[in-house]
Amino acid sequence: MRYAPLVAKLAIVAELSEVDAQTVISLCDDERLVPAKRDILTEGDRPDHVHVIIDGWAARYKTLSEGSRQIVGFLIPGDFCDLDVPILGRMDHGIVAVTRCHIAYIPRSKLDQVTSGNVGLLKALWWATLVDESILREWLLNVGRRESYARIAHLFCELHLRMQMIGLVEDNRFPLPLTQEQVADATGLTAVHVNRMLQTLRGKKLIELGSGYLTVLNPEGLREAAGFNGNYLHIKRRLP
Repeated sequence: MRYAPLVAKLAIVAELSEVDAQTVISLCDDERLVPAKRDILTEGDRPDHVHVIIDGWAARYKTLSEGSRQIVGFLIPGDFCDLDVPILGRMDHGIVAVTRCHIAYIPRSKLDQVTSGNVGLLKALWWATLVDESILREWLLNVGRRESYARIAHLFCELHLRMQMIGLVEDNRFPLPLTQEQVADATGLTAVHVNRMLQTLRGKKLIELGSGYLTVLNPEGLREAAGFNGNYLHIKRRLP
């Protein structure tokens, strides 16, 4: 089902009936294609729609005046890009398509109308926003305090669990369409250093990485290497 990741994400925290699920899907009737490496939203934008990743990967980023970039979050299917912007008024960061993305454009008025009479759905959307903030805090800790090896292990643990939340992990294998440069921008390392750490993770038989997929060979070992505790994702239901 094309919208399964979005429904699965919200169902983690809300009791979604079949009607609720169809309501969520109906919000996504305006779907547009954004090519890879193209901005979905740019810093300073004042969007009049809420944007949802239907498929593909994107990244939140900030840049310095001299052009260097820090990735501050990865967006996967089912993720909202800008739920908080209707309140804040404008984008304070950019969002770029890492891969080709299909994006649902949801008018603010339509979202307000649907959630005004559905407390469960409103709470689910609020939960999604708060979890995004929680992830950002964890990323700040990751870049500021963890050693490089643990940084990358932690990123992989997080992505593994988030993909599992939306049903896109099979036998601990999931799509990972990231370059070493993008991993470097997300972890505050150089691409050369990332390459060395990936070799170490492979050498310890914790992961296999290739052809756009990551396989976690030893989930417990990878979590131990990262010092990973997934509580910051605030998963309310048992995952399949």
